[in-house]
Amino acid sequence: MSMTTEVITFHYTLTDPTGKTLDSSIGNEPLTFMSGNCQIIPGLETELTKLKVGDKKHISVAAKDAYGELDPNRIFDVPVEKFPEKNIKVGDKFRMGSNHQATVVTVVNITGTQVRIDANHPLAGVDLTFAVELISKRDATKEELEGCCEGKHEGECCGRHEH
Repeated sequence: MSMTTEVITFHYTLTDPTGKTLDSSIGNEPLTFMSGNCQIIPGLETELTKLKVGDKKHISVAAKDAYGELDPNRIFDVPVEKFPEKNIKVGDKFRMGSNHQATVVTVVNITGTQVRIDANHPLAGVDLTFAVELISKRDATKEELEGCCEGKHEGECCGRHEH
């Protein structure tokens, strides 16, 4: 069964379990993504594909279907002298590597000799709620489908077309 790949545009306001707004597209451009390409979190994509243009809905996404559960193995200590930056403080964020897709880590504790860093996504372990409004939905064009793997390395194709 072949699923139609759709281009979906929506406005959203993202809140955490306390109701605090974490992010919103209101007042800016709506967000557009191509379904089936892991461009947005799976729990949100699944629900958005069911909506019709003009629909407004509150979508609750459990942490496991959003940015994943908090993984204690992704929190570790690095000796201060191995840390490239000086004058670091709790809350600082760094990329582990030079490319723009490198994992971002957050400094969570500093002792005399160790820097504890957390490589979990900042929203790992957090259940999220999205207030969404579906703006538009259409089938992806042949050009969009062929362009979906641009800039990706060998073996990372979406698997939906021939190269």
